[in-house]
Amino acid sequence: MVTIKDIAKLANVSHTTVSRALNNSPLIKGPTKKKILEIASQLNYSPNYNAKSLVMQKSHTIGLFLTSISNGTSASFLADTIKGVNAAISQEYNLFIRGIDDYEDYSSINPQRFDGIIVMSQSIQDHSFIYHVLQKKIPIIVLNREIEEDYIMNILSDDKEGSRQAVQYLIDCGHKDIGIIEGTPSFKSAQMRKEGYLTALIDNHFPIQQEYSVNGNYDMESGYKGMEKLLLLGKPPTAVFCSNDDMAIGAMNAVYAHGLSVPDDISIVGFDDSGFAQYTTPGLTTVKRPVEQISYLGAKNILSLVTGKEVTLEKVYVNTELIIRKSVKSIEKRC
Repeated sequence: MVTIKDIAKLANVSHTTVSRALNNSPLIKGPTKKKILEIASQLNYSPNYNAKSLVMQKSHTIGLFLTSISNGTSASFLADTIKGVNAAISQEYNLFIRGIDDYEDYSSINPQRFDGIIVMSQSIQDHSFIYHVLQKKIPIIVLNREIEEDYIMNILSDDKEGSRQAVQYLIDCGHKDIGIIEGTPSFKSAQMRKEGYLTALIDNHFPIQQEYSVNGNYDMESGYKGMEKLLLLGKPPTAVFCSNDDMAIGAMNAVYAHGLSVPDDISIVGFDDSGFAQYTTPGLTTVKRPVEQISYLGAKNILSLVTGKEVTLEKVYVNTELIIRKSVKSIEKRC
């Protein structure tokens, strides 16, 4: 295996000079750097990251932690998160993915194992983990959930506004009896999406009908069961806002199982615009929540923090967008 010392011998320079040239140091003159890089290329040199890590006291590992992988996190949300982070993480870094709820204690979360940590936070319960990372002085960025601390970079979408727009669209289509299948109760996103639902109803002076709010858990099964509860009411809603697309698909299946159709008998709106939303029958009207983009931005910025580049520690909001397809019936021609 070719080493820095081999390159140094052929270039007739010190191994320190070779190291600086390979790391694009401004201390090395252009001709010397060019000569070293040419020799390295001819020898098919590739850096030994294990050795480099020992010298620089770096693990070359970025941690991606979600509140939970097995409980309440949809497959599409997990896939979009990983896809976004992976697109930004360079090959010299390992990506470690885990659920925070997998840990009984956080003793293994330390600077020796992680150069930086991205938290895709879904619950206030993540606070103890976030504070542990801060105490260990590991660079951290928190995604998805708004946090109060202004000394942490926080990247998220405005779920409340996204859900308000979705319910307002149903109202504009003439619907007055609008139900909601809520998300995982402990997840902040579920709380914000319900707030958006209630805000739209209040802004339009609609009464809040408690029986139209049913619990869900961000999975298809809970969407199916939630819709069944709504369909069994004496006066079912004409439209239902589902707090994510997985539950919306479960809800659509419940409608079909009862011999009804979407949207002729009941209109359905989801949230996330997951990969399969456009392929449902009919296509699902939903709120596009740019999870992949949020994750990509988080990964780009954690790498900047890890490498010592200047990063403004601020809240960054990525806009949601209402994607209109065919799952909503217009009762009045206003939408």
